[in-house]
Amino acid sequence: MTFTKTTEQSSKYKHLEKMSVQELLSNINQEDKTVPLAVEKALPQIEALVSDIVAKMKLGGRLFYIGAGTSGRLGILDASECPPTYGVPAELVNGIIAGGDKAIRKAVENAEDDAHQAWIDLQEHDINENDVVVGIAASGTTPYVIGGLQACNSRNIATGGISCNAGSPLSQTAKFPIEVIVGPEFVTGSSRMKAGTAQKLVLNMISTSAMIQLGKVKGNKMVDMQLSNSKLVDRGVKMIMAEIPVSYELASELLEKFGSVRKAVNNYSGR
Repeated sequence: MTFTKTTEQSSKYKHLEKMSVQELLSNINQEDKTVPLAVEKALPQIEALVSDIVAKMKLGGRLFYIGAGTSGRLGILDASECPPTYGVPAELVNGIIAGGDKAIRKAVENAEDDAHQAWIDLQEHDINENDVVVGIAASGTTPYVIGGLQACNSRNIATGGISCNAGSPLSQTAKFPIEVIVGPEFVTGSSRMKAGTAQKLVLNMISTSAMIQLGKVKGNKMVDMQLSNSKLVDRGVKMIMAEIPVSYELASELLEKFGSVRKAVNNYSGR
């Protein structure tokens, strides 16, 4: 089977340095518009992975993202936003990047080429059969990611993969592969662009739909969100007012007393 990195094929745009700012922006925007359509084609693959994640989480399992470079950073971003948005423990969704935390801000040379390190990193979290590990790699060829999934497969730990090339080694390794074929990048090989956008959209879908399935949303509201600033407190107060017939002042008191929108609504005895 011949495998081609479509993200690294030559772009249809030539001589970018001769374009005006307006032309650059317009052309980048035109390329970006194709990404959601590519994601749409992968919805059945995304559904299969999310269904497995939800089933495992109901058994007490966790979700791990592993990746290198941009892909690793996107996984960390998605994981870090779950506790404040849905009030879940920080260890429920985890992002691991090749090269460790220092690689979040600066590239760590050759970190992505170590096929054994991901499993070592996962073991620090006492990874087990109830967990799900999702490898993220635009090219679908990153040794760190593929090696990590291979180690998980051999230990009966469910694996998923998010890539932007068809038939990649990552897709062939993951039990639940997701392929979002975005095609060549505007700047050839710069997978932080369309591929990165595609990965972010897929990660949004995975974590959001999983949290909803786990009951972390009521209606369309984040009733378990962490009240970490005045804006979120105000939002929480208004959520309570939308659910029960109380004034802003009483809603504020309930929120302060019970610490979350859900608890405030569930424990309100005045109706």
